[in-house]
Amino acid sequence: MDSINSGLPVIRRGYCEGLTGQVHYRRCRPTLSGESARPLLLLHQSPLSSTQFERVMPALAANGFDVLAPDMPGFGMSDAAPEGAGLEQLASVIPTALAVLGCTRVDIVGHHTGAVLAAVFAADQPQQVNRLILNGFPLLEQAEREHFATFYFGPKEPKADGSHLRVAWQNRLRSTPGWSDIALMHRYTVEALHRGDTNWKAFPLVIGADLHGVLQRLQVPTLMFTNTGEDLYDSTRRAQALRPDFFAYAELIGGSHDIVDEQPDAWVRVVSDFLSR
Repeated sequence: MDSINSGLPVIRRGYCEGLTGQVHYRRCRPTLSGESARPLLLLHQSPLSSTQFERVMPALAANGFDVLAPDMPGFGMSDAAPEGAGLEQLASVIPTALAVLGCTRVDIVGHHTGAVLAAVFAADQPQQVNRLILNGFPLLEQAEREHFATFYFGPKEPKADGSHLRVAWQNRLRSTPGWSDIALMHRYTVEALHRGDTNWKAFPLVIGADLHGVLQRLQVPTLMFTNTGEDLYDSTRRAQALRPDFFAYAELIGGSHDIVDEQPDAWVRVVSDFLSR
């Protein structure tokens, strides 16, 4: 067992009904009876699921948060959104999560695709968001859009010789410069293949979106959070510079876009510190 989770609250899983069908989620609450927990929503990156936050949810719960991490529509074990769904429809998982938490306002941490959905929701529904953390935000320039577009967006079609598995593995390594944990790369590659018919669909929406307007409309306290080794480091700093007097900023040293698994203790510390201000 990882030391960060030793003796900490246990993650439970469940389903609820959302606007796009069944939503699967993970939830972790403080263990002390009568403790007043602050609701916290975690939104994962593409093409993964709420498993991305398994290493940090117990520690966040121990810090007093009622933590819920849903699988976004078409990811993990959640039903897919209708064909042609946009960012707003994918973000419908957020009010669904609020209903599970039994609250009308929530803190939100979004990572990559999850950060975009969190920002879209917070810009439209500021009265339902206390604080917002955008962990790796894709405010992309044209060259960056062209780079990310080199990765395949489409159903993962099985090949008789199994070559699709090698392609998926190579794409995962190429998209994670500085990777060091081969077991983690394997887990994430398998997860990307698991819902390969639908979990690629958010990526083109994110890459093609004009997010300047979304960031300009944000009214809730917001932290731009990144790490120096991730592929959205420059774009996150660019997003913070868009409103330097409004957006707070934090960064970790090293890591990749899998920073939640790579530096869980440091990640939890940054998240907890900002949300507790």
